[in-house]
Amino acid sequence: MKRLLVTGASGFLGSRIIEYYRDRYEICTPPHTEMDITDQEQVFRIFHDFRPHMVIHSAAISDVGMCEREPERSRKINVDGSRNIAEASAKVRAKCLVCSSDQVYFGSQRGGPHKEDEDAAPLNVYGREKLLAEEECLRQNPECVILRLSWMYDTRTLKEGEHGDFFRTLVSRLQASDMISCPVNDVRGITDVNEVVRNFERCTKLEGGVYNFGSFNDRNTYETVSAMFEELGWDTARLRKDEEAFGASPRDISMDQEKLEKSGITFPSTVESLVRSMREFCHDTILWE
Repeated sequence: MKRLLVTGASGFLGSRIIEYYRDRYEICTPPHTEMDITDQEQVFRIFHDFRPHMVIHSAAISDVGMCEREPERSRKINVDGSRNIAEASAKVRAKCLVCSSDQVYFGSQRGGPHKEDEDAAPLNVYGREKLLAEEECLRQNPECVILRLSWMYDTRTLKEGEHGDFFRTLVSRLQASDMISCPVNDVRGITDVNEVVRNFERCTKLEGGVYNFGSFNDRNTYETVSAMFEELGWDTARLRKDEEAFGASPRDISMDQEKLEKSGITFPSTVESLVRSMREFCHDTILWE
């Protein structure tokens, strides 16, 4: 059985990676007490002892506000830690998948959908750290596969300590019969995390480099939810345009998927995914009377 090492195993993404691959791989999820990713010596020792065939690096400080408040701490984890994982992977010849973010496009002077090879100039600390981490990882290990992930949700499971994601927040408002306010100044992909996890294994055959990785969407949030409602035959009168959110700094971090699709990896569009997810969810749940 091949060996898989996962960082960030207790997080939203990492925990779902473990659940999906636990019967396919021998999995190593070293706790922080044994492998602090900012400690190069610890990282190298764990990799030397376990000798993984595949590495999925999902550990990060992804709280944008925390990165702004504690940039030194977040840089150590998001940049230095990522570099250590990439270098250790190269030493044991493991295929390394590094989870990056669509936030690297927040601040781009051109509209989306964004391509991987365009110049990025992120506005926030988190985006800048993710972009720098990409560069550092590829410098240490050119075979690294950098995956720029979009906003993710999970319809099936909400684990202890997790807050509601986009889908769960939408469902709770539907159940409460509230008007649903959706931003018109925010354009980005929204992806079912289970699709992301399933596609990771296929990434082991990709050449090293950067890939946009998630469901395509070029609609703003209001348009996205409206399209989902229309496909489901629901009344869009329950939706309200929110023109204040991101009004001072409209955001379009939608990602072009052509490079990934040419490599044979595909995702359903955001609207397709949301419609399917909502239909599955509604089989067992009454959203409103």
